[in-house]
Amino acid sequence: MTEGRAAPRFGIDLFIEDGAYTTLASAVTILVVLTLVFSSATAAWSLSRAGDVQTSADSAALAGANVISSYTTAATVVDASVASLGLVGLVTTGVGMVGLLIPPTSAAATKVVDAGIRILNARNRFATSASKGLKALESSLPYLVGANAARLCAAQSSDEISYTGIALAVPQASASEFPALGGSGVDTSGLEDTAAELEEVASELEEASEATEAAKRRAWIADCGREGMNMQERAAQLTGLSAQDNPDYASSITWQPSVGLERARAYYRWRFEHEQPQGTSVEARADSAARLAFYRYAYRCMSKARIDETDAGVVSTVPLLPKNTAEVRFTSLYTDPVWPSSNEPGGLTLHYGADCPGISGELGGLISLATLAGGGARECETCRFDVGDLGKTPAASTSIDNGFEYHLREFTLALDEYAACRDHEIELEKQAQGAAEAAGDAFDEALQILGSKRPRIAPPGRYGCVALAVSGQIASPDTLDTAFSEQVDLGRRGAISAAVLAPDAATKENNVLSSFFASLEQRSSSDGVVGLVGSVMDLWGSLLVSYGDLGEGLSDMADGLLGDVTALGAGPIASWLKDRLSGAVEALDIAPVDLRLKKPVLVDSARVIERSDIAGLADAQGLLRSIPLGSTDPAALLQAAGYQVGERIAAAEFTLAEIPLPLGGSVPLTIRLRDIVGAGR
Repeated sequence: MTEGRAAPRFGIDLFIEDGAYTTLASAVTILVVLTLVFSSATAAWSLSRAGDVQTSADSAALAGANVISSYTTAATVVDASVASLGLVGLVTTGVGMVGLLIPPTSAAATKVVDAGIRILNARNRFATSASKGLKALESSLPYLVGANAARLCAAQSSDEISYTGIALAVPQASASEFPALGGSGVDTSGLEDTAAELEEVASELEEASEATEAAKRRAWIADCGREGMNMQERAAQLTGLSAQDNPDYASSITWQPSVGLERARAYYRWRFEHEQPQGTSVEARADSAARLAFYRYAYRCMSKARIDETDAGVVSTVPLLPKNTAEVRFTSLYTDPVWPSSNEPGGLTLHYGADCPGISGELGGLISLATLAGGGARECETCRFDVGDLGKTPAASTSIDNGFEYHLREFTLALDEYAACRDHEIELEKQAQGAAEAAGDAFDEALQILGSKRPRIAPPGRYGCVALAVSGQIASPDTLDTAFSEQVDLGRRGAISAAVLAPDAATKENNVLSSFFASLEQRSSSDGVVGLVGSVMDLWGSLLVSYGDLGEGLSDMADGLLGDVTALGAGPIASWLKDRLSGAVEALDIAPVDLRLKKPVLVDSARVIERSDIAGLADAQGLLRSIPLGSTDPAALLQAAGYQVGERIAAAEFTLAEIPLPLGGSVPLTIRLRDIVGAGR
């Protein structure tokens, strides 16, 4: 090598000179950077297009699960409406039947029973139509799931790329059970017949009760209820009885017939013990003897008399005292040998007493007035005492209202009528009790039907939805076709996804029914239909709100309504029926219902596929290849995936059922299928 001349450089020296980068190094660096930039852009574009297919599959899976969620919500709403409407109708009928037995409410109770029966019949019609609607909709779910997914995938297509997809409901077969909807319903004829029988006997019982009360009131009026003269007032004027022996009652409600009997006993005892002649003449002493005999007889009669009121009836042995001479002849006053006699020259003679001045001969035995009338004795020429004298005593005091016997006779006649009316009333009470038991049996039977096994909502797709999505070929943009990177052609791509329904936390404002009735109330107001909340249908609305725990809600409602009606004056039969119906409702075992909203969430597709009943779904890759790219016909896509759908709904809107309102009218429960069906046209 010649000194002073630079030696040639190779290797690293081509890029580094005197500790700095050479021109060649800078150029290579720039080329590498540009190559990496354009390659990264192409890779990013390729990955983005591949990810779009997965996004489309995810969206299709969620769209399919949304259809299942909508159906589950609709089925729950229908069951809530059927169950609550039936129970409202039955409780209303029960309240009416109890009200029939309460006089203040009996007239209105007939209308209440009729309203309850109408609600039950509306429930039966609603249950039948709703059952058909649910079955029709459920049989179309596989098609609707696929159609909704196909529509969404097709909507994501553009001029550059097209997406085709479908969702398959897993499982395809339904396991739903609607025993409360598909059954024969509540036979209202039993309730109607028992209610009619109860109404009839209750009406007769009310009339009998009024007659009994009227008779009792008349007896009270005669005893102490009449203004002015009555038994109490006469006894106070004619005797020295204390207030304890001669009480006064201001109302027939607190007064009992035994009060009048006890008063009569005290009165005749006092009169017998205090009887004195009103003068010294023979006539005065004879009149006193007649009064004394009558008072003794009356006291004995009243002492033996009884007024017994039991569940079997009323027994009254209070006799009618004789009011004149003719009636005296039919009593022991006429036949008892209590009058003194003497042997006079003219024969055996009857006297008013042993102090009669007409006695001149030897005293004989005691004889009766009947003996005198029969010729077995003769009348005393001095005292002239005979049965007529004895008859004058009651005749005078019975014929005019200033006599105690006048009011006593009125009391006794009213008492006899009261006993007869009460006996008839008790007989009707037995009939009413039998009718109430029959009504309770009919109520129990209907309640068991309404409270039977709740529906099992298990439609196709209950385990989830599997979505298959494919996209067509696409080339990278021209801007990416440079010297640093070639244009990329992406071929047909596919993706699989799956979604299931996950429950959302339920609150009073966030559950199936609150969401439904928020829209229902708005539609009801706009359509001029009376709203459910804050209206006369609060009863139904309250039970609907408590549908999640229907047993407790029903029990509270029944207790409140039955308690309100019996508070108006329930008798023993009405109270018994109220307790019978309340007990039946309380004993009803209704399982709580899950009202949480179900929201679609993405899951590992393998978890859904393993529960599938669809042949070939395990070969997801093969199914992806079978999807006809560009097709928008859900039926063709489902068929290509080996999924045979059954019935399909081809209407823009499907009315699942007409929800009847308790006071008339209805609100349609409509499912909008316009967008889904339109994807297949």
